[in-house]
Amino acid sequence: MKNVAYNVLIVEDQDIPRELFEIYVKSSADFRHLISINSASAALSVCKTNKVDLILMDVMTELGKSGLDAAEEIKKQFPRIKIIIVTSMPEYSWLSRAKAIGIDSFWYKDGQKEGLLDVMERTMAGERIFPDETPLIRIGNATNHEFTERELDVLKELTTGDTNAEIAARLFISVATVKSHIQHLMEKTGFKTRTELVSEARGLGIVIKDTKPQ
Repeated sequence: MKNVAYNVLIVEDQDIPRELFEIYVKSSADFRHLISINSASAALSVCKTNKVDLILMDVMTELGKSGLDAAEEIKKQFPRIKIIIVTSMPEYSWLSRAKAIGIDSFWYKDGQKEGLLDVMERTMAGERIFPDETPLIRIGNATNHEFTERELDVLKELTTGDTNAEIAARLFISVATVKSHIQHLMEKTGFKTRTELVSEARGLGIVIKDTKPQ
């Protein structure tokens, strides 16, 4: 039987979620709140100077540092540290990237104490826990689950404001294919302009463009 609580590092830049995570951790005898930080940029340093067993890592943190980027760096240097990505954003690519870089579990914030603690306990027991899909979000006349992965790829690139030719080059597809995907997105959602489509998709968090190549 385990006698020592697991040390938990919380990486979350929003006050309410951070305070809730701290309450959840402190309510369980199996976990010990080590420290909370606002930016993933400092997470690796904390791991180097403290015995961290588990990290609750948000994806979008202060100073523009991606929690996924930080988690990848930590996993390379400290593979024993368990990491749970916690986010409220439905960005379609984060689930697959988290799995690819060796993240242990992934949890969408829903405010349920038992849900998070259960994931924490099972993760420390060696399970990898991931949701089957992103949260269902309505956008115009459609939902994010009605888009193909390629349509989402194009939609994500549209947030850069680049031309169809630039998007086509980055995705290694033809300009005609880019135009076709945009047309399908417009038809599904009912939006009249790509500006309206992009603004809504970005505002809802369905696509979030980062600077790290996927």
